[in-house]
Parts: sequence; structure tokens; C-alpha cells
Amino acid sequence: MTNALIELGAKAPAFTLPRDGGGTVSLDDFAGRKVVLFFYPKASTAGCTTEARDFSALAPAFAGAGTAVLGLSKDSVKRQENFAAKQALTVPLLSDAEGDVCERYGVWGEKQMYGKSFLGIVRTTYLIGPDGQVARIWTKVKVAGHAAEVLAAAEAL
Repeated sequence: MTNALIELGAKAPAFTLPRDGGGTVSLDDFAGRKVVLFFYPKASTAGCTTEARDFSALAPAFAGAGTAVLGLSKDSVKRQENFAAKQALTVPLLSDAEGDVCERYGVWGEKQMYGKSFLGIVRTTYLIGPDGQVARIWTKVKVAGHAAEVLAAAEAL
């Protein structure tokens, strides 16, 4: 079962989640700014590591474009902290351990690997405009070049 993605132009669902390094992050913290919210399946796996590293490497350029970048998975805060420390990641990593935000953003769904079906996070990225509305959605993301593509979209917004 895959929930429906949020429609373009719709208000992005609010959330408050714990993050690596302590504290919480709310979408409201970024009111009036652009936000990239990238959902990834599992910390410390190959594709997720590459994606998080790419977003971290481009963090200064995103900041220059007035855009915050947040990574989100169902991993525990402790696992997010270990992932961030091991990979020297600079973007905040949020823990949606209960999966509520994943459900509301429509990224929890059926996946296939090695001929088996299972439920998990479908790699998806949202670009939220300064008005809090969804400006762009990337689904079933292929990691190579993705962060740069999202940066270009953020700069154009």
C-alpha cells in the first residue's frame, strides 16, 4: 500500500521530529524559507550514504539559495547520529521512528528487492516553497546527480 503523494501546490504537512545531535526540528522553524525534505530508506546503506553525502557537500550552495535541507528516515535518533558522525554529514537528519510523517507525505509503500515485496520508504524528495506549499516532488529517486538537480530547482524557485 502506498499513500498518495501530496499534490503540487498543496500545503506541506507540518511536523516536529527529533534530530541527530539532540533537540527537535519543525517545518514551522523554516517559515518564509525554502525547504528540501529528502526521505531515504535506511541510514548507512550505500544509496542513502551517497545521497546524504551529496546533500551535505552542496549544503553551502543550498544555504546560498535560501534553502534548508533536511534528511528523514525511520531510523532511530541514535542510528542517525552514528550515520552523521561516520559520514561527516552536515545536514540535519530527522527520526520518524513511528512513521507518521512518512505516511502523511506518502513515501511509505511497497518496494521490491531480490524478488521479494516489503514495505519501506520509497526514496522521495520534496521541495517546499517559502509559502509552505509543495513546489516540486521527485519520486523513486535515482541517487546519482539528484542533489545537484534539487539544488538547481531550489535556485530557480
